[in-house]
Amino acid sequence: MATTLPAAARVLRSPVFFSVAAALVIGALFLIGTGADPLTAYQAVLTGSLGSDGIGSTLTTGTSVLGMALALAIPLRAGLINLGGDGQLVLGGIAAVAVGLYSPLPAPLTTVLAVLAGMAGGALYAALAALCDIKFGVPLLVSSLLLSYPAGSLASYLVRYPLKEPGSSLPQTERLPDGVALPAFGSSTVTLGLVLVALAAVAYHVVDSRTTVGYEMRMTGLNRRFSAYAGVERGRQTLQLMAVSGAIAGLVGAVGVLTFPFRFLDGSLTAPGYTWTGLTAALLAAAAPLGTVLASFFFAVLQVGGLSMERTTDVPRELTQVLQAIVIVFLAARLRITWRRRKSDEPQKESRKDPRKVGA
Repeated sequence: MATTLPAAARVLRSPVFFSVAAALVIGALFLIGTGADPLTAYQAVLTGSLGSDGIGSTLTTGTSVLGMALALAIPLRAGLINLGGDGQLVLGGIAAVAVGLYSPLPAPLTTVLAVLAGMAGGALYAALAALCDIKFGVPLLVSSLLLSYPAGSLASYLVRYPLKEPGSSLPQTERLPDGVALPAFGSSTVTLGLVLVALAAVAYHVVDSRTTVGYEMRMTGLNRRFSAYAGVERGRQTLQLMAVSGAIAGLVGAVGVLTFPFRFLDGSLTAPGYTWTGLTAALLAAAAPLGTVLASFFFAVLQVGGLSMERTTDVPRELTQVLQAIVIVFLAARLRITWRRRKSDEPQKESRKDPRKVGA
């Protein structure tokens, strides 16, 4: 009992709890201002996302959100910002669907090969952004973001011309052959993709907490100069982390085409904004493995529950996007205030030291 209370106190004092609570309070004020009942709206969010009719959609959405959150949290753990998630996601999807359509192998092997092709496409493209940083001095934030645009344009060209479904007026590929798909759990929309992303999360946790690579990542994220003095080669680390990041983003793209509608539809992978929701989840969790999983589930609940809230209470689902933004704003403000307090406390600690020790 004695250990439970301090743990609960730490949770209540944490910036994340403060940010989420503040967002919910401000969201309630918005709802009151529009004449809506906050309790009814929030209840609609929970029942619509966690009820028997919505939990499948939440887990399906959470698969993509968690996958992109992991893809962006891994480099973020080392202080690297990968903004090219959309490009890596799209290339992973187009590589997977191309393999799925033209592979001569049996359907189960083709599915496995399509997943691997998607991961390889995302990894190679993310590594290209890392090489622009290492070899040419282009900041990773800039190179990863700008490389997303040609990736999207290439995928759009392929799906509108060489890979376009004959006779269709939509920019989409043909439907994948029968059997070339990730198995679903029963009659739900939840597929094996959730298991693959969950395994990636477990691997990230193990590497982060139990390996030298994970220690070097955390050390670099806390103090890049110190990690360089300790012998961590920044270029090699950047290339490796970006390749892993792109591989997971490509995995999410492959999952997107190997599940319904079992084809690549131009814009369908990027329209839901999984990259930016994943980045928000990674920032909220400070790129910690367990925190990233919880934050991703929280945002998936908001996305799916927002649709239910709109249907039952006439409150627009855009409110959930406002809540996401408020969470990050309050988190950033709280962390900055904490940092300032620590900086202001340092001179006071120095002044309380023994003058003889200082002189020595």
